[in-house]
This record gives sequence, C-alpha cells and structure tokens, in this order.
Amino acid sequence: MTLFWIAIVLLATAMAGLLAVALLRGQRHTGPAEAFDLQVYRDQLTEVDRDLTRSVISDEDAERLRTEISRRILAADAKSNSTGAAGSQPYTLGVSVAVLVAGFLVGGSYWLYSQIGAPGYGDLGLATRLEMAEAARENRPSQQEAESQMPPTKETEIQPEYAALVQRLRSAVSERPDDLQGHVLLARSEAAMGNYTAAYAAQQAILSIKGNTATGKDYADLADMMVLAAGGYVSPEAERVLEAALTRDPENGVSLYYMGLMMAQTGRPDVAFRLWDRLLRQSPADAAWLPPILSQIEEMAFRAGVSDYQVPTIVDMPGPSTDDVEAAGEMSTEDRQEMIRGMVARLSDRLATEGGTPEEWARLISSLGVLGDEAQAIAIWNNAQGVFANNPEALDVVREGARAAGLVL
Repeated sequence: MTLFWIAIVLLATAMAGLLAVALLRGQRHTGPAEAFDLQVYRDQLTEVDRDLTRSVISDEDAERLRTEISRRILAADAKSNSTGAAGSQPYTLGVSVAVLVAGFLVGGSYWLYSQIGAPGYGDLGLATRLEMAEAARENRPSQQEAESQMPPTKETEIQPEYAALVQRLRSAVSERPDDLQGHVLLARSEAAMGNYTAAYAAQQAILSIKGNTATGKDYADLADMMVLAAGGYVSPEAERVLEAALTRDPENGVSLYYMGLMMAQTGRPDVAFRLWDRLLRQSPADAAWLPPILSQIEEMAFRAGVSDYQVPTIVDMPGPSTDDVEAAGEMSTEDRQEMIRGMVARLSDRLATEGGTPEEWARLISSLGVLGDEAQAIAIWNNAQGVFANNPEALDVVREGARAAGLVL
C-alpha cells in the first residue's frame, strides 16, 4: 500500500509540474495577434497596386481602398503598441494559476480517491475475487448456526380455533408418522403460523415418505421453508436441497430464484444477475418469484457491472407497470419492498370491493406467499374458494396461485 501511495503522489506531482511549467512559460514568441493583422493589411495594399496595374480596378477605387486599408493598419498598430509586442502574461498571475492548478490536481486526486476508492484495500484481480467468493461459499454458516442467530419471533396472529386445529394435527401426525396428507397439512399450517423450522421438519418427513417419487417442487418447498427459517439466508444444507430440486426440475422458478440469492450472498452477483435476468424473461407474469426479483434485479445488475440494464416489461397480467419498475430502481431496498406491499394491498382491496378475474386472485395469493404473509394468503384462498365455488375452471386458475404460495399440492 505504501508503494501505491508513493506512485500516486509522484504521478500527480509530475502532472501538476508539467502544467505549472506550461503556465509559467506562457510566452507568445510569434508576437501578438495584431501583428498578423498588419501583415494581412500590407499584403492587401500590394494586391491593390497589382490590380491597378492590370486595370482590374479604377484609380478612384484604388485610392479608396488604400485609404480604408491604411486606416485599418493604423488601428492595428495602435492596438499592438498598447498590448505589447511580446504578448507576455503577467508573471504574478501565471504563478497564482500554476499554484491553483497544482493544488487542485494533487489535492483533488486525494479527495476523489478518499470518496470512491478503498484506502488500505489490496489489489483484487478477477482470479482472487473468484477464489474469495468460493471460500465464502464453502465456509458460510450452516442452517443450524443461522437459525441460532435469528432473534425470537412472535407467531403469526391466528384465530384460536385454527390454533387448536393445528395442535390436534401435530398430535395426530406424531401418532401416525407415515401419514403423508397429515404431514402436508402440518407443513403448510406451521409455515402459515411462522413456525418455519417446524414446517421444514414436516416437509422433510414428506420427502422421506415419498422417497423416489418426490418432485422438484417438493424439494423446492423444503428449501423455501429452510431459507425462511434462516431469515432469508441460503445455507449449505438449503443449497443441497435446491440442487436436488433442480435435478428433478431444471426450470423450477423457486429453486432458480434461491440459487441466485445464494450466489449474491457469497460474492457472485454476476451469476445471480444472469440467473435472475433469465428467470425474469422466461417466467409468466403471475409467477410468485417475480416480486422479489423485481425488487432486487437492478441492484444486482449494478453489482455485476451492468450499467445500462433495462428491466423487462411484464405485460401479461396486472402488476407493476414500467413506471413502477423504473421508480423502484431509484428506491432503497426497504422502499421497494414497501412499494410492492402497497401494490399487493391495493389489489387486495380492489378484489374485496369490486371483485376481479381468477388470474388476479391467483396473483394476489402467490404474491402474499412470497412476501411471507401466508396467513393472509390462506384467508384469501379460502375466500376465493367461496367466490368461485360454482366455476371449477376459474377455481383451477386460482388454485395455481395457491400452489405457488405453497398452500396446496
């Protein structure tokens, strides 16, 4: 680091010295500008005499031109005498400007580096940064360590009757450990109450019961609950579950989103950006992972070195408009999340008062699931089942949103 500072000081001082010398030696050895004017006027007089000899102009015109050119010669000569033939600049002014330029160059360079540089930070080539990212990925905390560092959380407020039903479900599942449907209901219920550790324990039991028939979505649901239990952190254990999910379903959106999040958390924003950008462009507009991607994709593009990234427009279904997305890019992470929650709340209010299409109901339920408000998602899903009880096709559309939120199989 000492060599770096020595090199920077020497370079800045050398450049400042060159500029100062140029300013202090600011002499016009070619003479003042008026000297060029005098030479031009003399040439014009010669040209007038030549034109007169060739009878191109008359005697009267020649006399008039000589008078005008002579007048200009006298004016230029007077101006040249007043400014000085040498065209030299005041010495004091030259020294003052040289000192200001040198101070600005040296001091400004130091100030600029102190603002946008990293004093004391060693040189990090691409290979070194990749090694650091890989080390961070290999040595990151385990699932258990991450959960132990989580602050105590209160359970989601639910109706006493629902809490009693969940308690009875826990007892029934403990007595019948091979009851697949019981574990499915328990995993969803625990997640809805915010008991994510208990939820993913029930989901692990589901995978054990299903064995080789477990789907990519089953594994993605487990990873989702593990990440939520760790406060949004993708642990090595959760990564292995995501890999298992993608082995069974390479296009599973939840797994791809969390793999991108894991890359972002371990120093590979470039990989995270590529994953999220591809997922954003290929996903349907009602995909549950769109809101979290939209809230982070521009920051990830910046971290990945993509300065001119344009968020793709989502037009298939009601959701954030182009203006909303552009506005979100100028907000902090908290403000973007708040904006998304506001849009979800407005959609919820409109559906409650005016109704809406099955696609809008599905979008609302899946968005609530992604935002972690699973209790509200369950309530909306229950309401939708009543609204579309006589329309099986519409109810199937809404059920897809509930499935994306993890409320149904």
